[in-house]
Amino acid sequence: MVIRIFLFLLFMGFSFSTVASAAVPLKAAFIRDHQLWMKEGNKETQLTKGTYVSNPQWSKDGQFIAYTAGDKNGENTNLFIYDVKKKESYLPYISIETSNYKWSPTSNQLAYTSGGVLNVTQTKNGRPQGFENVSLGVSDFEWFPNGKEFIVSSQSNLLPTGWEPVRLFKVPVDANLDTNKIKPFYTVQTNTTDLFAIDAEYFKWSPDGSWVSFLLIPTASWSADSNTLSVLSSAGDNFQVIGKMLERGNWIKWAPTKNQLAFISGEGRFYVENKNTAVADIPTLNKPKEYTPKGYVDLDLEWLSANEIIVARAKENKKWNEGPVPTMFTALYVINIHTGEQKQLTFPENNQLDNSPQVVGSTITWFRTSEKENKGDVWIKDRMDGLEQRWLKNVDAAPTFFDTN
Repeated sequence: MVIRIFLFLLFMGFSFSTVASAAVPLKAAFIRDHQLWMKEGNKETQLTKGTYVSNPQWSKDGQFIAYTAGDKNGENTNLFIYDVKKKESYLPYISIETSNYKWSPTSNQLAYTSGGVLNVTQTKNGRPQGFENVSLGVSDFEWFPNGKEFIVSSQSNLLPTGWEPVRLFKVPVDANLDTNKIKPFYTVQTNTTDLFAIDAEYFKWSPDGSWVSFLLIPTASWSADSNTLSVLSSAGDNFQVIGKMLERGNWIKWAPTKNQLAFISGEGRFYVENKNTAVADIPTLNKPKEYTPKGYVDLDLEWLSANEIIVARAKENKKWNEGPVPTMFTALYVINIHTGEQKQLTFPENNQLDNSPQVVGSTITWFRTSEKENKGDVWIKDRMDGLEQRWLKNVDAAPTFFDTN
């Protein structure tokens, strides 16, 4: 009888470990000790040595990872591409200094800005190599969902009569600096009372491609406290202001299947108060609905499903008004925007905080770190009722997942 029980428990343990590993078909690029790494399933591979890596981004098909690398002072940085199939890093051109680069949504073409010039990579031997100029005078950009055009912003100038309006343009990929091919898309008429801005950044498309969201950015000191979240229709004929928030592009997320925009609203550069999760139906006729309970702040967010949002939440700290900014010890919560129900999802220990929630398929991931620590671990769980487990140890920041969806 004892032997039967032992065999049964052994079989159950084997079955559980099989299910647990099968539920984690994750693939991610991440940074550990300033170097680029990749993990697929349970296998970790170091991809770079002897440099300081930042901002890894996957190509659409997962064959390439774009990243910047330089010295420990963040200088002499260049754009590199890692070829996953050939297992090597290379320079797409002799020298590309940029911090703003984005893969095409339809191909292995990489666009980037350098010195106000928008460029796209050419293709050589099946991979991005070389480049072509697209447009001058570019502040920020995003691919249109069709992969054939860009929406582009150009920072306004200060004239004797005041600041110019913020202008957006529609630029074909093959413009090649031909201004006849570049068309005005929309002009945001700004003013110093209720809609002051000199630039537009952080463009993001709705799931059906019918709307694009972006932040209208005022001058430097003002932008540290307040920016204007806006949306524009894909035809460029319907502009709407949604709300005020900090200059945090990762605090703006479209729902996975509906034209609903979640963001963290609230003015003031410090995270101790007035940071609330809000959701707006687009196009909107009403004020966005806020979900953060009184006495709390939300400091990151991610959609879990069509009706659920994960937020990183902490207790507000209105007592603080000077000295070092206090650490906000966040845990993850799930908000059901349909029923209003809210549940705590993670339970970090004292002096730990959970942030950077991401959802890949049915897997929920987050970055757990400790107070005064620059590194942390990545934890995962399959759906809300799954068992949490540590997936990455001692990494510099949250990873960039390759999502096949």
